[in-house]
Amino acid sequence: MQSAIQFDPVRLPLVAQHLRADVRTFIAEEVTAGTFDPNAGLKSAMFDREFSKRVGAHGWIGMTWPRAYGGHERSQLERYVVTEEFRAANAPTWSHFVADRQSGPMLLKYADESIKSEVLPRIARGELCFCIGMSESGSGSDLFAAKAKATKTNDGWLLNGAKIWTSNAHRADYMIGLFRTAPPSEDNRRHGLSQFLIDMQSPGITVNPIEQMTGQHDFNEVVFDDVPIPDAHLLGEPHAAWRQATSELAFERSGPERFLETFYVLTALVRLLGERPDAREAEGVGRMVAQLHTLRRMSVSVAGMLEAGKEPVLESSIVKDLGTIWEQALPERARHLGAFADSAVGNLHDFQDLVDFAILSAPKFTIQGGTTEVLRGIIARGLGLR
Repeated sequence: MQSAIQFDPVRLPLVAQHLRADVRTFIAEEVTAGTFDPNAGLKSAMFDREFSKRVGAHGWIGMTWPRAYGGHERSQLERYVVTEEFRAANAPTWSHFVADRQSGPMLLKYADESIKSEVLPRIARGELCFCIGMSESGSGSDLFAAKAKATKTNDGWLLNGAKIWTSNAHRADYMIGLFRTAPPSEDNRRHGLSQFLIDMQSPGITVNPIEQMTGQHDFNEVVFDDVPIPDAHLLGEPHAAWRQATSELAFERSGPERFLETFYVLTALVRLLGERPDAREAEGVGRMVAQLHTLRRMSVSVAGMLEAGKEPVLESSIVKDLGTIWEQALPERARHLGAFADSAVGNLHDFQDLVDFAILSAPKFTIQGGTTEVLRGIIARGLGLR
């Protein structure tokens, strides 16, 4: 069925702007304390459980959730501001971010009451790290092709198979995983998929690291060998998790983190060029800033639609696709603009070091959050083109 793509015009409310000032003050205090270096980009340590606990103490995790589950009943637009400020400053949010962005909302909507009461307040306090088990070897982001199975037992389920590209699985306390609980029907490939809350300390789970070209390790393969799962850890209805998963992906694919991963290169370029760039340098920076602004307006629009209770799956896919392309291209564009910069104005060596690292890390952006090919397939399907 053809769906119209519509980015609602959304402006951040005044309360969000006031919140931005509070977050910037917090970030400045953390930088002064030596928690992280905002100019180091992804070269800095991005995983810090103690930092996440301090963020939670300020009420900036689970911001939109009900107070009964540790939340603060604030808006998606306020949460957007917190995410944007942390990402722009390269703050070490990996410990809590996935749980805050998508796992918590998923549990809030589909989990058993006992799980919501126990797990959600711990997420909001910054105590838990979550990972997402969706992609599989040989099928990537094509979730229809999932082969990892969950078999029903007398008192629960047994999980078998493997997930791949699972960020921070080696550190995570829980995973929300997508498993096949029944074969797809002839007329519906979506049928037969179910989601589970998985304790990562369960017997039968093996986490194998996938090293990146940068030497960093955040991707993993996760292998399941008769992993027992209680009935209460089934999320939503069995065999009908596809809609749940696509709703979750609207949260995952639309935020400012989808185009700010290499933002530190742009700020480093501006520092390098100084206050008096030549015409070529100024034009190049201006183009990149204009593109960034456009991506940001689209992303804010999706946040506003989520706040309104909509499920902007197509729009979030567009943000992820365009955002990935932009942040992957940014380091090489910055290299060209900075090639003839006066090294006396800024530190050329530090700039080149950051650019080299960003170029090596950029390929992974295509994988995390859905590959470009799958995203464009979703967009084409929504437009009635396939």
